[in-house]
Amino acid sequence: MSLTNQINQDIKAAMLAKEKGKLEALRAIKAALLLEATKEGGGDITEDAELSILKKLYKQRRDAAAIYVEQNREDLAETENFQADVIEKYLPEQMSEEAIAEVMQGVIAKVGATGPSDMGKVMGAAMGQLKGKADGGLISKVVKEKLASL
Repeated sequence: MSLTNQINQDIKAAMLAKEKGKLEALRAIKAALLLEATKEGGGDITEDAELSILKKLYKQRRDAAAIYVEQNREDLAETENFQADVIEKYLPEQMSEEAIAEVMQGVIAKVGATGPSDMGKVMGAAMGQLKGKADGGLISKVVKEKLASL
């Protein structure tokens, strides 16, 4: 089942259950997917594009929540975090820092990195291998640690 169909079914279920917060998050996902689908004049979008949209929406919600917390607006932060949690359910499971570290050992050996100056080469290979499976910031952190210890 495509993501769009899944979202449509979940919207119907949320409407019937009168889950206002969940419905708002699902409608935001649907709107972003529809916008992307109509952007090129086509009707379908790739799974990579869907994943990219979901990650963007998730990050926007988490960033907004952090800003609201800084400004002592816990009520608004709570709403943003709830929506981010709803969006997160449609994202693939993210790898842990330990799992990323294991993968990075192999990538560093394959690329032949010798120190921090090879960060670009390692990150390029790592992002290609871990796309959608791990957060880019976390990957960068692990790569920096691994290269600094060489």
